[in-house]
Amino acid sequence: MSRHLSLPSFLSSKRSKVTAVAAAGTLAVAIAAGSAAATLPSGSAAGPAGAADAYLAVVHGHQGATRAAQADATSGAQLVIGSERARFGLQHSENVAAAKAAAANAAAAKAALAARQAAARQAAAKQAAAKQAAAKQAAAQPTQAVAARQAAEPSGSPQQIAQQMLGQFGWSGSQFSCLEPLWERESGWDVTAENPSSGAYGIPQALSGSLMASAGPDWQTDAATQIRWGLTYIQGRYGSPCGAWAHEEADGWY
Repeated sequence: MSRHLSLPSFLSSKRSKVTAVAAAGTLAVAIAAGSAAATLPSGSAAGPAGAADAYLAVVHGHQGATRAAQADATSGAQLVIGSERARFGLQHSENVAAAKAAAANAAAAKAALAARQAAARQAAAKQAAAKQAAAKQAAAQPTQAVAARQAAEPSGSPQQIAQQMLGQFGWSGSQFSCLEPLWERESGWDVTAENPSSGAYGIPQALSGSLMASAGPDWQTDAATQIRWGLTYIQGRYGSPCGAWAHEEADGWY
């Protein structure tokens, strides 16, 4: 079974030109032969043999010219084919290079996008972690403040706590000699002492007792909270425990 191979369009065109050149050469030989025969006189001295030789010489000459023309045409066609092949190969190489460059650019753009997305996710994670840490720290601050206050809080009996707090208000220990009898008369240093007539409450007999909430939420049961509020009240109204005791002795109240 034979298989027909089709040439590219430009090769078919060049082959047609070569065929045309060969046909033209053959036609030229025929015309030249006819011309030679026509130019020979019928009564030539050479006779039939001379006419035949002349005819063959013309034919051979034109056959050589035809072969030269065919060779030139074939050479030209081969040059054209080679040129077209080279141009086609160059264009193919350029197309391949362009495709590779486009693929490389697409890969680079994809990698850059992935890097930006990863950086954005990392930044969001860091921001969320920072917010969570800040929230934990804010929640822990009240507990830390309470713990610090409790650690610095004086301890012992109400009288011992009062003695330890005098220095916080800028007073010397001698002021306790006035503070001790003052609150002994008012409440007996009892944190739950309450005056049924006036409603005064606690060691300093605050009127009303809820005023001591400014010193702490445990004002009803904590001696340190009541004493801190009582000393603040004395400092603001009388300047010192001895000043409050002097007023107590003179008027029966402070």
